Amino acid sequence: MKFLVLVQDLRVVGSSAGVGRRSFLAKLRKAYPNAEIDVQYFILKDTEDHLDLLPVNNIVKNIVNTKRPGYITFLNRFYWRLLHESLNERYVQNQYAKIIANINYEKYDHILVTSSGLEHETILATHNLPILRKAILVFHDPYPLAWYVGYNKKPSKLDLFRLKRMIEVVNQAKTCATTANYMSHDLQNLYASKKKFYTLPHQFDVSVFNLSDTEQVVKKSKKISISYSGALMFGRNPENMLQAYGSLLSDNSNYKEQTEFVLRVKGDGAKQLMDKYKDHENIKIYDTLDFSNSYNEQVYERDILVILENGPVYCNILVGKASFIASCNKPVLCISPEKSELRSVISDKKYVANMNDVSEIKSKLKELIDARLKSNEPVYPFGNYFSDKNFKLMLDSILYD
Repeated sequence: MKFLVLVQDLRVVGSSAGVGRRSFLAKLRKAYPNAEIDVQYFILKDTEDHLDLLPVNNIVKNIVNTKRPGYITFLNRFYWRLLHESLNERYVQNQYAKIIANINYEKYDHILVTSSGLEHETILATHNLPILRKAILVFHDPYPLAWYVGYNKKPSKLDLFRLKRMIEVVNQAKTCATTANYMSHDLQNLYASKKKFYTLPHQFDVSVFNLSDTEQVVKKSKKISISYSGALMFGRNPENMLQAYGSLLSDNSNYKEQTEFVLRVKGDGAKQLMDKYKDHENIKIYDTLDFSNSYNEQVYERDILVILENGPVYCNILVGKASFIASCNKPVLCISPEKSELRSVISDKKYVANMNDVSEIKSKLKELIDARLKSNEPVYPFGNYFSDKNFKLMLDSILYD
């Protein structure tokens, strides 16, 4: 059996997409140990991504030149206003398309085209190419951005033309999948697809990472260390979480003596959050880390891990860090809107709290702290959802249904 995977992000730093795509290749090898797996890797500049750790047969690194000529940028000032189509975007997509068009795809049994980031260049670049009819498109996020839950801008006329283009791509593809059940449902309807959208969640596999760097790890200073690490965007607001924790400290001095909350954040409001809590004894807020340091900090120095889902009313994506956190076998507090992807994955509701309800967050956090003060035994909030066996079952349903 021969697989071809088109991928944009295999980085080991700064990207949950990179962590997920690397892990996907590791899980693909475990699911099909005797298969031939070839990878076409699309990047904007040559970087050191430890590609030797990936269990694939061949990997081709394609450096895509996306610098637009001056005349394209000039014409686009008028073009998109008249025709509601971006020449800048089309130029970039065509740079990917030129490379994809030269791939000898016919020798492969299965072709997976994966997206990373918000522009979906690899998927959109397959428009009208013969490879698309044999391709499985795997969406990392919704497209266009205006339909991303938590994004606070209304769709523009340009977004509608972007949507029309994606509908054409989806219609030409063999089949499609996304990383979340809710997103599969939403995108199947958004793209007016008559074909089922499948689900293939983010994965994590430690074997494809070099995790030797621990220089920036902050050791825990209390018996119980609670952790949140991630970007503050798309409605992920830590304020209710920190308010709940602060109230818990005020109620019981024992929690103040034995617990701490360590946050690693970036994005909108991160600096303000650091300034607000800079003198707080139990709340420590730092910049985010590279993956090696982050992995070691969360696995070896933290006791309870927090996930913030998008919000405030709905989250249809699977946050990228969920599969990694699941592998830690630690208590998790998933702070979620009333309707969310992880609410459908986590069966024990003591691990989920409503992001808009400070009292519920406080109650759930107290329960997890009390339990952790008594026992360090492994726990499995996500069940077998991210297991190798479940990955193969979900992948096989896409390949063979």
